[in-house]
Amino acid sequence: MSSEADVTHCSMAVNTDIDMMVKEEIEVHEEPVLSQDVEVSVKQEWESNKCYTSYSSNSLLIRHQRTHTGNNPYQSNQSDKAFALKTNLIKHQQTHTGEKSFQCSQCDKAFSLNSDLIKHQRTHTGEKPYKCNHCDKAFSLTSNLIKHQRTHSGKNLYHCNQCDKAFSQNSDLIKHQRIHTGEKPYQCNQCDKDFSQSSNLIQHQLTHTGEKSYRCNLCDKDFSNNSNLIHHQRTHTGEKPFECNQCDKAFSKKSILIAHQRTHSGEKPYQCNQCDKAFSQNSYLIRHQRTHTGEKLYQCNQCDKSFSRKDFLKNHQWTHTGEKPYQ
Repeated sequence: MSSEADVTHCSMAVNTDIDMMVKEEIEVHEEPVLSQDVEVSVKQEWESNKCYTSYSSNSLLIRHQRTHTGNNPYQSNQSDKAFALKTNLIKHQQTHTGEKSFQCSQCDKAFSLNSDLIKHQRTHTGEKPYKCNHCDKAFSLTSNLIKHQRTHSGKNLYHCNQCDKAFSQNSDLIKHQRIHTGEKPYQCNQCDKDFSQSSNLIQHQLTHTGEKSYRCNLCDKDFSNNSNLIHHQRTHTGEKPFECNQCDKAFSKKSILIAHQRTHSGEKPYQCNQCDKAFSQNSYLIRHQRTHTGEKLYQCNQCDKSFSRKDFLKNHQWTHTGEKPYQ
């Protein structure tokens, strides 16, 4: 019997070398701790009409299939939420109890799962144990390695049904589609703000706590998350790692590169839901929507006037100071 007969297939099918990595991508809270010398190889041996993943064990296949069927057999007994994986149910239940048993020894953060503590500690140590075998890049999480390796294969399996963009991961497609729908499922429990991505909510919540655990070693500035520290450090180094493939410009942030690339493509994915205008950046859409709502966030501290845009406020304040910068 051929070796293929021993492998259980599904409609979204990764070979046995990366079963543990795929398990992390499905069960994002359970990350295996591998040695610094581990290299992971991605090989595509069997293809389906939807994607390229297969599994060596039936239990991994069953868990994976729930991402297609939407079957969530693990029901919380404290809310109406249900989950495809038992580990995700356990983590959710700890949001009710508030239990965080795993304490970081280098800062005051604590976590409900040991695997989350291990991931967090890498922000202090800089450890990146997961190495790409196609280039010299390394990553702190296996899920990031898997995502990166798809840039070598060039396969974008997940297509947006509202524009021509395609993505290597379904999670990236889901995030992108929120640009079209305007969905913001992540709500702050301390104010009325909503966010389209959980990472944006986490960053926002730090504005309530004021916590800044990440210090620049070149100056005395502190930051609430590691990504902001990395962006800041580029102001010291001048590094601009994000290069436009259509001109010779380069940028310090990926988000700035994406916004710049729309000047080439003409893409305007941010659509106003009250008129037919569309914009290349979300900030432009938000500013435009104030023309519909009449919202004026920027208050003059010398009189009772307020404005919908910060630059309008600045121009107004010159009437108080007498400053004439454009003479």
